[in-house]
Amino acid sequence: MHWGRTYVSITGKNGEGEEIALTNFHDSRWPGIFMMPGATGLDAPPFELHADDSPNLDGGIFRDARAVSREIMIPIFLHGIDRKTIRELKRKLVSALNPKKGYCVLKFIEGDAVPRYLKCYYKGGMEGSETEDQSGFTWKKFGLQFTAYDPWFYGDDVQVAEWAFGTGEAFLHPTSFFPLHLNVGIVLGSEVVVDNIGDVEAWPRWELTGPIKGFKFTSPDGTSSFGVTADGSGTDIVPAGRVLTIDTRPGFKSLRDNLNTNYWPLLDDSPQLWSLPEGESVCEVDILPGSSNAKVRLIFQPRYEGY
Repeated sequence: MHWGRTYVSITGKNGEGEEIALTNFHDSRWPGIFMMPGATGLDAPPFELHADDSPNLDGGIFRDARAVSREIMIPIFLHGIDRKTIRELKRKLVSALNPKKGYCVLKFIEGDAVPRYLKCYYKGGMEGSETEDQSGFTWKKFGLQFTAYDPWFYGDDVQVAEWAFGTGEAFLHPTSFFPLHLNVGIVLGSEVVVDNIGDVEAWPRWELTGPIKGFKFTSPDGTSSFGVTADGSGTDIVPAGRVLTIDTRPGFKSLRDNLNTNYWPLLDDSPQLWSLPEGESVCEVDILPGSSNAKVRLIFQPRYEGY
């Protein structure tokens, strides 16, 4: 593949290190690190299939599938102006890739200028070879190997909507959502239209600003829900001045407020923190606010099969 129209970079240390561009072929600055043709593992994620076999039937019966970790290889070329600069380039890259310092973020921007990000861990490829076709006095070639345990690409466009009770703040982000300014009182069975522009399901984060006496969120298919039922005494489950964040993402699932109070034990029986399917769907929101200062905010990040 020709990378001339695609910007690719890598950032180590959990995405907080220096961003190292891999495709600045027309940049006049030297020395440089460049991505070469031959990268693998950057399109569709691999899948694991599950099926049942029967001793009396040919073949098997498909049950389900799941995306598994990606294995990625990126060939790179390091070009220095002397021996010192090539050694500095190697040290810089090795430090950025070190998995003990965190994951790396691969960033891709195609011609449409829409960035996609993939989190992955370096696993090998910079051990080095001094053969004539792999190394010279001012240059080196490596085949960087990574594992992306989360195989999906993510975009910058985090979708946000906010609902205020009474006179609240203006809508925060221009997306397909519309702001809902709700009256103080019980909000039962309010249908919320959500447009997930990604390729697969997305996991929402809900932010509840108190005072809120009770809440319940029900999935688009109506089979999953979670919430805290008001106890009838008028007590605020989320007190005024507190912000409860409900993070449904796998590996993050938690209910904690800005004072780090754990709300998980307060959940109603059999809670299921559900995801948003791709495309347009309708979920149900039930809120019992304590006053006109209460707010509910929905955030999710679309996921994509490739960049």
